[in-house]
Amino acid sequence: MVNDIFLDRLPKIDLHGYDRDSARVMVNDFIYEAFLMGYDEVVIIHGIGGGVVKGAVHEVLKKNKMVLSFWVDFMNNGCTVVKINKR
Repeated sequence: MVNDIFLDRLPKIDLHGYDRDSARVMVNDFIYEAFLMGYDEVVIIHGIGGGVVKGAVHEVLKKNKMVLSFWVDFMNNGCTVVKINKR
């Protein structure tokens, strides 16, 4: 991950080595825990590779009601930043 001081302060999960299905479960659990902890934003490190895990992550994030918005980090397209819905 690029040494970005703004992303370094955020909670993160690294999905390197996970398959698509395991990544889906981990992302949902991570978002739920972040919601419970009251975090505003988190980072999901999915890597670049063939895009399979990234696609699965974005699919989960689109459907998760605890996710307000998400975007790929412009300095590192192997990371997605997620804004948590605090309601």
